[in-house]
Amino acid sequence: MYRYDEFDHAFVKARVDQFRDQVERRLSGGLTEEQFKPLRLMNGVYLQLHAYMLRIAIPYGTLAPRQMRMLAHVARDYDKGYGHFTTRQNLQFHWPALKDIPEILNKLASVEMHCIQTSGNCIRNVTADHFAGAAADEVADPRPYAEILRQWSSLHPEFSYLPRKFKIAVTGAERDRAAVQVHDIGLHLKKNAAGRLGFAVYVGGGLGRTPMVAKKVREFLPEEDLLSYTTAILRVYNLHGRRDNKFKARIKILVHETGTEELTAQIEKEFAALKESELKLPEADIRAIDAYFEPPALPARPEGDAAVAEAAARDSGFADWLRRNLHTHKDPNYASVTISLKGIGEVPGDISADQMDAVADLAERYGFDEIRVSHEQNLVLPHVARADLKAVFDRLVEIGLATANAGLVTDIISCPGMDYCALATARSIPVAQQISTRFAEQARQNDIGDLKIKISGCINACGHHHVGHIGILGLEKKGVEFYQVTLGGSGDENTSIGEIVGRGFGEDEIVGAVETIVDTYLAHRQDKSETFLAAYRRLGVTPFKEALYGGEAKAA
Repeated sequence: MYRYDEFDHAFVKARVDQFRDQVERRLSGGLTEEQFKPLRLMNGVYLQLHAYMLRIAIPYGTLAPRQMRMLAHVARDYDKGYGHFTTRQNLQFHWPALKDIPEILNKLASVEMHCIQTSGNCIRNVTADHFAGAAADEVADPRPYAEILRQWSSLHPEFSYLPRKFKIAVTGAERDRAAVQVHDIGLHLKKNAAGRLGFAVYVGGGLGRTPMVAKKVREFLPEEDLLSYTTAILRVYNLHGRRDNKFKARIKILVHETGTEELTAQIEKEFAALKESELKLPEADIRAIDAYFEPPALPARPEGDAAVAEAAARDSGFADWLRRNLHTHKDPNYASVTISLKGIGEVPGDISADQMDAVADLAERYGFDEIRVSHEQNLVLPHVARADLKAVFDRLVEIGLATANAGLVTDIISCPGMDYCALATARSIPVAQQISTRFAEQARQNDIGDLKIKISGCINACGHHHVGHIGILGLEKKGVEFYQVTLGGSGDENTSIGEIVGRGFGEDEIVGAVETIVDTYLAHRQDKSETFLAAYRRLGVTPFKEALYGGEAKAA
């Protein structure tokens, strides 16, 4: 895990002191809200429906136990006892008092955390595969490159006032678990025929009101050219990105309006001028950052398989959890454990202060002092000995975090929606809770299999509904909430944008509509091995539309 150096400490402390002065001037009337808004946004402070919201950066989703304990302290002493993990691997507090935020930032700084660039038209928190450094299918750990990008982009003078916010994701396995193709820049680590590390580079992905899948602009970019090529992309965007209309200001619109071929030519021209500049990464510097992310020394624990088999035979709940919440580790004596924050009927992504403390304890005792946040709003212990899995599960049961649903129908992504957000047009949390409750039975979830439901409370798509196998978008029409359904979306290496099925559903209809969709899949799948997404891609929308709308669909 990366640790701050002297520059990092001084840099973050200076920002805390600066923002403390700005808050004091706002509270005393020296700054109007209009003057204060750009200053607070630079420090991750939003004004939501009922209170200020503070968004805390968790670079590439990696947390230490001491950092998780500090988040628990902030939740307990400055908020309402919980926090909310987001699809950018960040954490949000929805109820802090403005007067307390400088002190919260000061406490976060004491454990090497901050809120810088979690808002505004700048380069946001760089995200990565939540199984990075542990996954058996990994080409290389993407986090060192994410850290290089974090250091380079922090308060970058050239890119602090971009036409619009800018998001970068990095993945290190052939299976994309970071959704790189729906980011402004997506970097997919590869090895070429000579065994050199580099990236397939994607540009212009994004969701929101105009969802687009990114275009590949480079098949292979050598790792030493990471910063010069990223700079080239951002310079082209900064120069030509639209500033006259914020709805058309993202780089995806520039790609669409300019054309992939022409934009790639512009990027390559800019890159040619930068390629041999000081932005070229020396091998020694890359390896120095790599050293921060060396995996822990894992003791041999060959007793794990026997222990797991014996415990699973006695405990069906443990057996279900093993099937769903483990990911294959590089070391066969270990596993990566997903801690679901999607308890049945609960708020997706929420976690209490007591649960945060307990997860920190588990990471220290069984997880080699590492916790990850996934973009699917769950937590991960990346390195757990298989021999310790039953002990971890039993403790998760005690704290209410042992739901065996990773990747299943109840593992729902949801934005905060109209319960919190001033931009939302409908509620999303209650819909997620009702769907979760409707499909609560474990045997039914297991029978349905892999199915990603994603819910957004407005067109901004913070719940990533466009890439849900079943996507739900909450909208408002004549003062009434209704929900539009899309099918067939995916955020993996075969990214696709979901197709709108038809007219929307009222809030009293949407859960039944989801059940109809699921039942239609079960009736039409070839066998239990055919997933929902595979069946949809084979069948198309017609059987689902007919099941939802009956004669209305046939008439259309």
